[in-house]
Amino acid sequence: MEEMIVANFIAIASVDRILPETGAPFTAADKDIAIFNVNGTICVIADTCPHAGGSLGLGKLDGAIVTCPVHGMKFDVTTGCFAGTPHFGVTSFPAKVVDGEILVALGAPT
Repeated sequence: MEEMIVANFIAIASVDRILPETGAPFTAADKDIAIFNVNGTICVIADTCPHAGGSLGLGKLDGAIVTCPVHGMKFDVTTGCFAGTPHFGVTSFPAKVVDGEILVALGAPT
């Protein structure tokens, strides 16, 4: 898919590509990100686990918690925080769905 910039949001994929309760890794604007569908809410975090570099987008999603497939670290995909702490984790990014496309603001981490 060709990247399309809308304001500071970039179109990443069709919302249909991320089924409910799943996630997937993507690369856009030279950033590795993981997009998750948590009960219809799209959440986006940095894809690389800070512990061992595993792809969080390939991890198992349980509710809003993704487990890194390499060493089992758990992250809240709604915040990017390591499960149970608000002070350690990965970057999260604003996301929205417009006309069936997932748009992510990669230049404005939250």
